[in-house]
Amino acid sequence: MKFNAIYIFTVIPRLLPYLGITLLIALLTLALGLLFGALLAWAKLGNNFPLRKLAYGYTSVIRSTPPLILLFMSYYGLPKVVALFGIDINDIDKIYFVLIAFTLLYAAVLSELIRSTYEAIDPGQFEAAASVGMTGRQTLGRIIIPQGVFIALPNLGNTVISLLKEGSLAFTIGLIDVMGRAKIIISLNYGARALEIYIALALVYWGLTFLVVKATRFLEDLFNIRKERPQFFRAGGGKPRGPDAVQF
Repeated sequence: MKFNAIYIFTVIPRLLPYLGITLLIALLTLALGLLFGALLAWAKLGNNFPLRKLAYGYTSVIRSTPPLILLFMSYYGLPKVVALFGIDINDIDKIYFVLIAFTLLYAAVLSELIRSTYEAIDPGQFEAAASVGMTGRQTLGRIIIPQGVFIALPNLGNTVISLLKEGSLAFTIGLIDVMGRAKIIISLNYGARALEIYIALALVYWGLTFLVVKATRFLEDLFNIRKERPQFFRAGGGKPRGPDAVQF
């Protein structure tokens, strides 16, 4: 069959209704990953040696595991583990296995993002806050978090984009998201128009990526990040001075 560009735009409306599952996986994984990642980052930055080594070890192992393998381990392995305690989870929705696998993965990724963001803040800012009588909570809310958002936002946007794309692996265990729907359409067509369907799917993911980039830039404007960028450069040398150059 000859390539039919018009078919691309006729199949996109058939994919969009399943986009909600893809977005739900991404949002829930991001929220749970940030919570678990924050705990890992706290352990990495703390003085408890066993916890610190455990957090770094977890991050090393999980980041070295391909997402697809982690997903299969969750889907096929977790029911067998909990079955040892007399619990049957074989009938629960597949989305829970996807969330478990991706939360474990992105918690490791986000913990490194949180840790590096915290360490990028000049320690002198903590001392300055203490010298004027600010409490730990006030320091966190008025100094650390605003600067942390400034430093972490671009990488966080990239992480969300990666999460949206890797979420397409969910169809491998039978979850029908936008990728799973595309595979079903190809099967119903007996393999015909597969190229057009994959191009349509690529356009959907391109649109998602475009929206994430726009949202990231909007948040940059909201926190006045773009207005503060000139302070990163010396008057004569043009070399970066670091994130502590921005005053909040």
